[in-house]
Amino acid sequence: MFNKEVYVSRRRRLLEKITDGVILFLGNNEAPCNYPDNQYLFRQDSNFLYFFGIDNPGFAAVLDAATGEEIIFGNDVDIDDIIWMGPQPSVSEQAAQVGVAKSAPFASLEKYLKAAQAKGRRILFTPPYRFDNQIYLNQVLGIGFSAMKELASETLVKAIVSMRLQKEPCEIVEIDKACNLGYVMHRTAMEMIQLGMKEQELVGVMEGVCRTGGYMC
Repeated sequence: MFNKEVYVSRRRRLLEKITDGVILFLGNNEAPCNYPDNQYLFRQDSNFLYFFGIDNPGFAAVLDAATGEEIIFGNDVDIDDIIWMGPQPSVSEQAAQVGVAKSAPFASLEKYLKAAQAKGRRILFTPPYRFDNQIYLNQVLGIGFSAMKELASETLVKAIVSMRLQKEPCEIVEIDKACNLGYVMHRTAMEMIQLGMKEQELVGVMEGVCRTGGYMC
């Protein structure tokens, strides 16, 4: 996570490009492999991460382009999670870390969006790619699955692309770290390779180097 001023500035610049509507950012959820608690490695939605920086599942956020209101939606962990993970920061604490003053339980997002719709406000979102988020948009906003890509906001997409194409100094530092780690991964494989080895042996070591550095391949 970068300093909160980075995320505050990004959201402010986005609202300079989008002047009307309610912008919805749906974060990603955990994706189970074969039972609920055996999950694939979590990867946060890139746009949610870019503007809100919270790298945890079960979050969403809205930006009101007309008023500038910012709200992060998510649920505090319960005692069952605390037993396994220890004390965890609350949703409000995580929101404060990225410069958002207002937070609310995730369930209240549906009421917020439907109230905005009832007032004739347009809900702006990027094309969803996770099925659970597609189901959410269908249930809450009444959007047909086949129409989601078409009804996604092209204006919002272009605004986000224009911002993310230009890398900030803090981003370049992270890109350099990733490139350096990629060099170590390939160098390690080159030094290990021997006649008769299976590719999976090298891939496993390369992925291990990547994970040790705190990245996903």
